[in-house]
Amino acid sequence: MARTSDSYLARTFDSGAARTSDSYVALTFDDGPNPVTTGALLDALRDAGARATFFDIGGNAQAHPALVRAKRDAGMWIGNHSWTHPHLPGLPAARVAAELGQTQAVLERLWGEAPRLFRPPYGETDATVRAAEARLGLTEVLWTADTRDWNGADTDRIVAAAGALEPGGVLLMHDGYAATVAAVPRIVAGLRARGLEPGMICPSSGRAVGFSK
Repeated sequence: MARTSDSYLARTFDSGAARTSDSYVALTFDDGPNPVTTGALLDALRDAGARATFFDIGGNAQAHPALVRAKRDAGMWIGNHSWTHPHLPGLPAARVAAELGQTQAVLERLWGEAPRLFRPPYGETDATVRAAEARLGLTEVLWTADTRDWNGADTDRIVAAAGALEPGGVLLMHDGYAATVAAVPRIVAGLRARGLEPGMICPSSGRAVGFSK
């Protein structure tokens, strides 16, 4: 897949070329990059002809820069997932700002463009977190369906969870589990059987939309 940069995506939204029909959902993967699973996950997405958004941990990205670039070069999208994956609510504002800002800096350096999306670890957020997001121009993205792969769900259960996706919805998965990698082709096939297609996450709404190829 050819690389699609964030600047291109911004132009897509500005020009109105993004398709906002009721046929798109977003596949998302948290916590990477992971030297054991990221390559296989990209292969599974590529073979399925699907694209996804990866919410990367800054420390992992710094440790595995080639994997961040591999996602970029495979045409995937990137989001900020903090530097160390802490429970952000209740932390001092300076620590929250550092968690987001440090990750933003390393992802911008590796990706070539600054992320526009942020997923708070554990889905936990508060006014301090949202203020830090706003200063960096980030849109907070949670999810509408949770595969619970983080809790040991097997491939069948991960695939079944994707069946709950509605148009515009966002599926939570993680970059780190073989069961998740194995689920990808079945998830994509199941979505297409329902007339749904993996799309991008709109930086203004946080919902899944289509995109001009």
